[in-house]
Amino acid sequence: MNPEQQQEIIDLRARKLTPKQIARKLGLKVSEVNAFLQNRAQETALVRAASGELDPIADCFVDTNCAKSLLEGNSNNDPSSGLGLVFVARSPAPNRFQVCNYLIDYWCLGVKDTLGPRNFNSSKYEQFIDASYDNFLDGYREITIEQARAIVFGAADYAAKLGFTPHKDFQKSRPLLGEWSGQPQLEFGRNGKPYYVDGPYDNQQKIIQTLQKNVGEGNFDFMLQAGGSGLFNF
Repeated sequence: MNPEQQQEIIDLRARKLTPKQIARKLGLKVSEVNAFLQNRAQETALVRAASGELDPIADCFVDTNCAKSLLEGNSNNDPSSGLGLVFVARSPAPNRFQVCNYLIDYWCLGVKDTLGPRNFNSSKYEQFIDASYDNFLDGYREITIEQARAIVFGAADYAAKLGFTPHKDFQKSRPLLGEWSGQPQLEFGRNGKPYYVDGPYDNQQKIIQTLQKNVGEGNFDFMLQAGGSGLFNF
């Protein structure tokens, strides 16, 4: 493949042509076009990583209840709901997406679970968005990357003051968020203090003891449910 053909592939790809269409137009094999595009995407990713530059944001979402509670300041009267899901996707190449999810306990535990980074094409990407919010009956809404950072990092900072660390996989998914400036500042907890609602995989006794040690009796609320809350199976 000569440089002229490589540039033609780049130009045609920018016009949203598929590798199969490009191959037919240029008289090349589809495998040759795919190999070139993959190598170019990897080279671009390496250059960006070396410079500290992240791929462009494709989408940022959060479930509607979390948005109302944290971004709009509307109090949530449901004592069994303090979980939110932040979805962040970047696009390293046309029709390619790298995705991370962050399950946030914004009343107490901070980053309770996380998933990714995972890579998707366009069709699988749309399916994954819908599947991610299956358990959130009020759906989700679009937010900015700054708001996503404020929710995730803000919740992690709040939980750290209570004695809790983020989920063990957070170091893998954290880079996709980029760096947080510290703004906007959001208010965590419920009614001005920590509120713990147990989950199916929690060590309830350890969590309560941590709150007693770091916050003190009477300075936090909790609700324990037989068998765990089952609110979200991440």
